[in-house]
Amino acid sequence: MCATHGIASNVLTCTDSYGIHRRTFPTEGPLSRFALIKATLGPIMRLMFRPQVEGAENIPGDGPVILAGNHLTFIDSMILPLVCDRQVFFIGKDEYVTGKGLKGRLMAWFFTGVGMIPVDRDGGRGGVAALMTGRRVLEEGRVFGIYPEGTRSPDGRLYRGRTGIARLTLMTGAPVVPFAMIGTDKLQPGGAGLPRPGKVTVRFGEAMEFSRYEGMDRDRYVLRAVTDSVMTEVMRLSGQEYVDMYASKAKAA
Repeated sequence: MCATHGIASNVLTCTDSYGIHRRTFPTEGPLSRFALIKATLGPIMRLMFRPQVEGAENIPGDGPVILAGNHLTFIDSMILPLVCDRQVFFIGKDEYVTGKGLKGRLMAWFFTGVGMIPVDRDGGRGGVAALMTGRRVLEEGRVFGIYPEGTRSPDGRLYRGRTGIARLTLMTGAPVVPFAMIGTDKLQPGGAGLPRPGKVTVRFGEAMEFSRYEGMDRDRYVLRAVTDSVMTEVMRLSGQEYVDMYASKAKAA
């Protein structure tokens, strides 16, 4: 069964017998909605957030690549697409595109335009849907952005990464470029409300590849080792204190 996400989106959604959404992703190019958003809203956002970008040359100019970084606040997912030349596809809550009224339509138009793929992550199949969506993005030679912590940091520290990032790189062979958002939590404390103007830094590290573990994407020890090595690089880039527990558990405590 296939459907479109209303007039606010040009992303086609197809649901298979397992309830996993399969999407044909919008094309990139000078006339794409992504290009239009960057041309119109990009200057405003750059003036507001004054992003300083370091290491952008580490992102390959073509082919599949995973961008894996820390997650401090809501605007991380607005700034990351802004500072990358290539369109970054990433998983987002489906509630971002299901809002009512003019505000809801504008949010859906913006987020699907910059590359957000809405997925219902609740329930037992949410993680599988997110993983398979990321795999499809990479198999099409695109850029997939992921926050291995799985949720925003509750206190500015860096938490233990979930192993979905490792499964993606081992299943697809895509390199991982670690990145760090620095200062976004100061502009939008708690991740709620309108962000205030200020300066942020986005720092990209060197690409990491894990071909030596090919075919071992179901070995939990390998998955943990790969994930931890990515998180170590994120920690080095961000300068955050590391906490060896999941952020979701810290929030629930």
